[in-house]
Amino acid sequence: MKQSLFEARHQAQWQAFNTHLQRLEAGNADAEKGRSFAADYRRLCQHLALARERGYSNHLIDELQQLALRGHQQFYRHRSAIGPQLIGFILAGFPRLVREEWRLVTLASLLFFGSLAVMGTLVYLFPDLVYSVMDPDRVSEMELMYDPDTTRLGRFGERDSGDDWMMFGYYIMNNIGIAFQTFASGLLFGVGSLFFLLFNGLMIGAVAGYLTQLGYSETFWSFVIGHGAFELTAIALAGAAGLKLGWALLAPGRLRRGEALRLAAVRAIRLLGGAALFLLIAAFIEAYWSSMTFATPHIKYAVGAGLWALVLAYLCLAGREQHAPD
Repeated sequence: MKQSLFEARHQAQWQAFNTHLQRLEAGNADAEKGRSFAADYRRLCQHLALARERGYSNHLIDELQQLALRGHQQFYRHRSAIGPQLIGFILAGFPRLVREEWRLVTLASLLFFGSLAVMGTLVYLFPDLVYSVMDPDRVSEMELMYDPDTTRLGRFGERDSGDDWMMFGYYIMNNIGIAFQTFASGLLFGVGSLFFLLFNGLMIGAVAGYLTQLGYSETFWSFVIGHGAFELTAIALAGAAGLKLGWALLAPGRLRRGEALRLAAVRAIRLLGGAALFLLIAAFIEAYWSSMTFATPHIKYAVGAGLWALVLAYLCLAGREQHAPD
């Protein structure tokens, strides 16, 4: 694109950003426009990177760089209120981000939940297939964990309820480890994220299919339905974040791969942060609710259905009243 066309297309945005900067520097911040400042600042940085990449005139690059420096000062000056920003991200920013990245979220969900459903069906029909993805000792352990006679579901051996906090910590470390692995492997041009989405789907599906055909469906499904709403969704979202990194490397457009990756990482890390929050909630539910046997399976099914509806409503509806990006 010629410089003249580039300037004509974006000059109005730069002028509006400069006007906004002047108000911030004078202490006359507009609350409504303040919500879009971060997005405007990121857009300006992208324009500066494009101008450098395309070898535009030093005059234009210097002009954009000055705006970027002033924007940087204001951006980090107004980021001190971490609490309100975190609350805003949880209540609106994260679900909006998930909807904006719906293509990658849909692809990751199809890979993960699709492989889970297919493997679960196959193992249910052909139980010995479970040994193709799990060793016999691990299968035996799964049988003990979900035996209808156990007093603490989903755990190997008997544990006192005082150990719930230890299991809570274990679930956090284990689940976040899986999510980060799925995310970070996206740096392998997305292949790693694809692999771990499929791998985790196959493993979980194999366990579900095997225990269902074994006759442990009531104990297994009543255990997983509650925390599964947050945990399984988080794995898919972590995979989507990893795929975003991979896509930036595969199709950087006019940017250098490093610059494209940097820009993609901003949104991908935010996706991962939301997934980590989901995993924290899942670990709490798994440790203090899912493993309990005092509640009947029907109650757990009802609670689990409510949690799935809550997760879907949150991701699809939360934050729709605010259209400006965080």
